[in-house]
Amino acid sequence: MKSFLALIAILLMQTGFADEPRATFNVRDFGAVGDGTNKDTVGFQKALDTCAVGGGGEVIVPAGNYLIGSVQLGYGTILRLETNSVIIGSGDANDYPTMDIRWEGRWQPGRRALIYAANVDHTGIIGPGRIEGNRAMAAPQNPRGAVVLEPISCNDVRWEGFTITQGGNWATHPTYCTDVVIKNVNIIGDRDGIDVDSCKNVRIENCDINTGDDCISLKSGRGLDGARIGKPTEDVLISNCTLHGRRFAGVGIGSETSGGIRNVTIEHCKMACRTFGIYVKTRIGRAGVIENISGDDLDILSGGFLKINLVSAGNLNTSDDPVEGDAGIPLGRNYSFSNIRVTNCTRLVDARDISPQKPLTGFSLVNVTGTCTNGIALANITGAKLENIHVTGYQGSLLMQTNVQGSGLDSIK
Repeated sequence: MKSFLALIAILLMQTGFADEPRATFNVRDFGAVGDGTNKDTVGFQKALDTCAVGGGGEVIVPAGNYLIGSVQLGYGTILRLETNSVIIGSGDANDYPTMDIRWEGRWQPGRRALIYAANVDHTGIIGPGRIEGNRAMAAPQNPRGAVVLEPISCNDVRWEGFTITQGGNWATHPTYCTDVVIKNVNIIGDRDGIDVDSCKNVRIENCDINTGDDCISLKSGRGLDGARIGKPTEDVLISNCTLHGRRFAGVGIGSETSGGIRNVTIEHCKMACRTFGIYVKTRIGRAGVIENISGDDLDILSGGFLKINLVSAGNLNTSDDPVEGDAGIPLGRNYSFSNIRVTNCTRLVDARDISPQKPLTGFSLVNVTGTCTNGIALANITGAKLENIHVTGYQGSLLMQTNVQGSGLDSIK
């Protein structure tokens, strides 16, 4: 934990963007017109390329409606969206080149994102403008549809102070990236808001996310392929966010977890979700270790609080490439949650779907208040700790347990 806090301190001091004056390049000077009708893809790409080739700087997008296809950010390039600037994704499939992308834990052909970057350092998008992904181009298909933002294998990625709208696919998908800061970003969409895929040192702060699936999802590959590559998602801080999952969870950990998920802190957040605020989900055959997951100072305003399913959750598409035998059973370690406030919570904790062959080791739930319909259900856990659980409105017993060892179990009635 100390090493994780040290990494976060470094992220707080390092944004990767120097204070000295930076070169600026206005997209209108490169032919963009911003009338919402004529395509501005060429003007945008010329401005972005000129910026990168010149050593980096800011590409300015003034007020206007800019219709573009997929564009690519280069080294040291910040895309600055000024007030009343709107980037609108084209509805022409030819504007989104097909390439290898990561989709649900596998590398496979897909359409390039509306704004894409690969193998470059120090890129960013700064608001207060808006980016609107095209619903038809986003819809999952063969090949996969285009997400809005997708940096791949990039270092020092910063998104701050703008709005994204998307329908039919994930809105944003940082993949194989390090040192990612997402701050004060609003996301509205029909599927996942932010999918963090095999990334390290990620800070998501003061974001407002309203989606039809997981608001934030942490992933690391699927089945034998993901386990073989072995790239975890690790050292993630989610802080001061408002998460509304209209169909699924606030923070979904999984379901592609074969490379491992570790060192995740969720704090000072408000969640109103159809299923659970936090949902740890994977299945047998995926392998991987999901460890050091903590939550503190959380308000659960609807739905359940916590679901842990390490044996049968998420999509079924590992069946063609499983990690066989005991190695394929996912392992959970060190989950701790404290200072949780629930309002009309449908289920406080459901942690019954854990293999007895690999029990969850270390589970702490401390200082919980509010109202819930159903209480706590635990199975196959060692090192459990329950303390100061004060909720009302539940039906039946507050605690149901099977094969659970730890402290405070007898005090929960």
